[in-house]
Amino acid sequence: MSGPLLVPDAALSRALVRTVPDAVTQRLSDFGNVPVAVPVLLLAVLYAARRGNRRGAAAAALAMALVPALVVPLKEWTARPGPLEPWASGYYPSGHTATAYVAYAGAALLVRPYVRGRWPLPLAAVPTALTATGLILRGYHWPLDVLASFLMCTPLLLGVKWATGRRSPG
Repeated sequence: MSGPLLVPDAALSRALVRTVPDAVTQRLSDFGNVPVAVPVLLLAVLYAARRGNRRGAAAAALAMALVPALVVPLKEWTARPGPLEPWASGYYPSGHTATAYVAYAGAALLVRPYVRGRWPLPLAAVPTALTATGLILRGYHWPLDVLASFLMCTPLLLGVKWATGRRSPG
């Protein structure tokens, strides 16, 4: 593989991988696991639907369902090797980052109309950023794998934001 971004991506990865103990970075990357992230979104979907925001709830559920539909074909198409496993492929983009981003930000978008202040969105950034950081520091993903997931999933979340709208809680 070649390209103008791959050299700095590899250099950054070499500088960061394993600078934090694996036990810590493993726990951080686990925030992007489906059994951890998806239940958070599911609770927010149920809450929003119960409060009358069925359109937003459906959009968030659809966004999460679209994550593997977007990530898996791109992983197969690029067949990018991993930072610590050059013999393996399928690291671009990061599915764990995409899952965390859509689950936590989607949940925040759904509950935000029902709480005072804007704290849900910054709060959602924490587990998402921890996931991304853990994946890079552990050596599971290159930095560009993680960045690609953020860029790829942002339109999904914009759809959730649009569907949720600026309606008053009911």
